[in-house]
Amino acid sequence: MKVLRPAHVAAAVAGGVVLLAVAMAVGLSWGASTIGLGDVLQALFSGQAPEATADIVLRIRLPRVLLGALVGACLATAGALFQALLRNPLADPYVLGVSGGAALGGVAAIALGGTLALVAAAAPGFAFAGALAVTALLFSMSDRGRLASTQLLLTGVVFNAFASALIIFLASMAGLVEATQIFVWLIGHLAGARAELLPWIALFTGIGLLGGLSQSRALNLLTLGEETAAQLGVAAERSKRWVLLSGSLLVGAAVSVSGLIGFVGLIVPHALRLTLGSDHRLLLPSAALVGASFLVLCDALARSVLPGRELPVGAITAVIGGPVFLWLLRRQASRGWPA
Repeated sequence: MKVLRPAHVAAAVAGGVVLLAVAMAVGLSWGASTIGLGDVLQALFSGQAPEATADIVLRIRLPRVLLGALVGACLATAGALFQALLRNPLADPYVLGVSGGAALGGVAAIALGGTLALVAAAAPGFAFAGALAVTALLFSMSDRGRLASTQLLLTGVVFNAFASALIIFLASMAGLVEATQIFVWLIGHLAGARAELLPWIALFTGIGLLGGLSQSRALNLLTLGEETAAQLGVAAERSKRWVLLSGSLLVGAAVSVSGLIGFVGLIVPHALRLTLGSDHRLLLPSAALVGASFLVLCDALARSVLPGRELPVGAITAVIGGPVFLWLLRRQASRGWPA
């Protein structure tokens, strides 16, 4: 592994910050009504923009853009962590079942809201609780404290199948309005952005990112194999547990407010590995910034591609991510699959 120079890190992070700033400017400008960049800047900083423009920028689009940035950062960072944990560059945040647990919790809150006297605002809390419950299940399935990659994958596959069956059952019980909400939740959306959720999502994003960064050296050495890493002073099982917990917090936070948005956690970390290398001290912050930018741009496209209508952002990421995934799959197969 190449020596990581501070100038290299600074340049990559600065580039990511610039990309995110551009993406947020696009997100604040594009939509059902296009707003010029000058008016956006006036609404943000000077307070001299027309009242209607200021309302659109500050009350409608800004919370949505910020939420999109946080969700994209969560998914991309979690993808990088899970790819390292499983030592599979084609792993994503959904393979371990954490997203399935979050989706099941959110769908249960939507479908049973009337029966349990819940309001729609309860869905994020239930979704996050579902993600934590699956994380606890993964820890409980460990073999004498060891988190074997194969065991984690099998547990995730089985739980995702179980969660899918329960989601179908709950959707069939729901009314027309609830079924529509469940459909949008399962595709992924940012339309219901609520400003009061932003501090909580930002908190869990920061905790998850810091937790992952604290294990970046261990992740670099674990790519050499657990025995080699242990000889170099890495407590492999403890590091893997921190990575699993950090990634699960990120996925739970993202899915709890946006539903299931696919491919962000797959294609962003993998593309960055091809361009920046696999040093997680650089990869993790870059994934957070580029993932945030990618989802903000996808959401801007979702609001603009059809005049007078809005697509779920999950549909846009799937249209973009599907072909990219197939290309990555073919590329990885031609190079040989990891053991």
